[in-house]
Amino acid sequence: MTLQKSIQLGLVALTLAACSPRGHAQPPQVAVKDPALNVYPVQAADPDAALSASDLAMKNALIDAERGTLSAEQKAALAHHPLASWLEYAELRRALDTLTLSQGSAFLQRHPKDAVGRTFSTFWLPTLSRRVQWNELARLADLNAKSDNERCLAAFARAMGGSKDTQWAEALRPMYSKGQPFSETCMPVMQQLESRGLVDNAQRWQRIDSAIDGNEPNVIRETARGLPVEEAAIANAYASFMTTVQDTAMNWPKDARSRKVITAGLVRLAKSSPETAEMTLPRYVEAFGLNDAERGKVLNEIAVQSAVSYEPEALRRLNAVPTIAYDERFNEVRVREAMARSDWRGARAAIRAMPAEQRDSARWYYFDARFSELIGDAAGARENYRKAAQKSEFHGYLAADRLQAPYALCEYAPVLPVASVRSNAGLQRAMALRRIGRKEWAAKEWADAVAPMTREQRFAAIEIAQKDGWFDRGVYGFNLKDPEEARLYRLRFPIYHTETITREASKNALDPAWVAAEIRAESLFDPTVKSPAGAIGLMQLMPATGMATANRLGVPYASSQTLYDPDINITLGTAYLREMWNKYGQLPYAIAAYNAGPGPVARWTSQRGSFDPDMWIETISYKETREYVPRVLAFSVLYDWRMRGDALRLTDRIAGRMTGQRTRFTCPAPH
Repeated sequence: MTLQKSIQLGLVALTLAACSPRGHAQPPQVAVKDPALNVYPVQAADPDAALSASDLAMKNALIDAERGTLSAEQKAALAHHPLASWLEYAELRRALDTLTLSQGSAFLQRHPKDAVGRTFSTFWLPTLSRRVQWNELARLADLNAKSDNERCLAAFARAMGGSKDTQWAEALRPMYSKGQPFSETCMPVMQQLESRGLVDNAQRWQRIDSAIDGNEPNVIRETARGLPVEEAAIANAYASFMTTVQDTAMNWPKDARSRKVITAGLVRLAKSSPETAEMTLPRYVEAFGLNDAERGKVLNEIAVQSAVSYEPEALRRLNAVPTIAYDERFNEVRVREAMARSDWRGARAAIRAMPAEQRDSARWYYFDARFSELIGDAAGARENYRKAAQKSEFHGYLAADRLQAPYALCEYAPVLPVASVRSNAGLQRAMALRRIGRKEWAAKEWADAVAPMTREQRFAAIEIAQKDGWFDRGVYGFNLKDPEEARLYRLRFPIYHTETITREASKNALDPAWVAAEIRAESLFDPTVKSPAGAIGLMQLMPATGMATANRLGVPYASSQTLYDPDINITLGTAYLREMWNKYGQLPYAIAAYNAGPGPVARWTSQRGSFDPDMWIETISYKETREYVPRVLAFSVLYDWRMRGDALRLTDRIAGRMTGQRTRFTCPAPH
């Protein structure tokens, strides 16, 4: 860090100390006790500064290749670089329109099944189609490929190349019957199916039925063009009804297909206007004889849309849904709607009405216990708290606090073959591509590299990648449905930028474990991330928020690019977290505001501000935020454990206490 930057950050500390409310104790400095912590050096603000001369040369050469300015000297100097094949790909990719068949074929012969060859194929095969090179395209494209686009190109090549058999048409049948829109690549060959009379009306109706199931009215309209006039008219009427409910439907045939369309149309209407759907439904039930399952789908949507907004009519509408139409979403909404009315008996009954496989989770054991406690069933509450506390997750930690018990954590820490995996050529290419900013190519090389590995080798690859700064492998590299993989906590929760996190958390009177948890939840510790909404960097700050916070604190802010600097991003992000906490007064509100913004949080606090934090979190209307808040809080516990070996109780953390009873972790004996 430069002297100028140190002075700037010191001024930030003074500013924050001046505006920090009284009563917020400064958190203790974090003492790293665990020698196995995944703590890595802070990345340079300029990512190129950390690159080796060879990688930097490759990064620049790839850019030049894509611009058409790659020199022979550059190619020669990088001929033996691990990414030389990707450099050749970049050069060929730019020259697709002038590439000779022999050049394209030669590249694919050298790379028939690997990541760079498959990537080249996605561009080369459509190029052959545009050039009308049917023989070459038929030779290269596989009718049985996993990719729909490649299967379409293979079929198109055979159709246009004069193939005498209809094998190509048969290969397209499953795709045609799916009822999904055709890609731009597939559309020409699907038109060949139609123009050559290789699709009959029964197959068209099969596609339309699938499109009805998939809520694809445009697919229905497109497919209807091949039907006889009268049949096309009814198909188009179906498509229109699925978009806008219309009385003309009363003239339709009273058959199963019409009932399915009416159900789909009314479900769509219920999403936007539950009241209108409720008023409209009885007419169609009477006219078409909708059965309980069909009627129930509509009533389910009416009830859910009412309940998620906690409307006054929600309970009546929930009670009107026939049991045949209950599903996982509906079961959860029933619990939350009862919670919002403080109907603890009703909420517990809704949990106990869930199927066993849905009810068997820390979340629902915990809330069953909470509701039992509130209605005086202490014994029942304790048993369900005990079940919930077996799980190392948000509701498990809360249950353990109720029992004054240690937190469950059964870490899986196998000995990993790091030394043997480190030399894997595919892994080396993947990491090199990631370092120079070619994330999409890196992910393809990664998938190829780990596919033949044993589990332990894959875990070793994740550890190696993380130490190279590729932290999202700690999420995307695991199968978290596998209980053992989910328990690889040190790999799943690496610690990075520890010094900056600790310093800025202390300045803002925040728990450093919370700051680390926010970074893990927002960016997976990748400082280069930019979300589709435009949020940038480690703490995913919007440029306007970053600039406003920087201006308030006196931190130089040249442009949104400033937010890619890890130190500055953490400085501004922690200050913004402090601002949110000051504004809302409770930690769950602050975390929710960080995710959903101030407007929704103001609404939720005005509606249920008197609720206990656990109840308030569970009744958040937005699914994303309802899952985000517990995730960040659970991550805070795990990062506290990573940093200190034990953890502040989650109940104290939620209450905003920086110090208090700390709890140890233990692996419960199986029951």
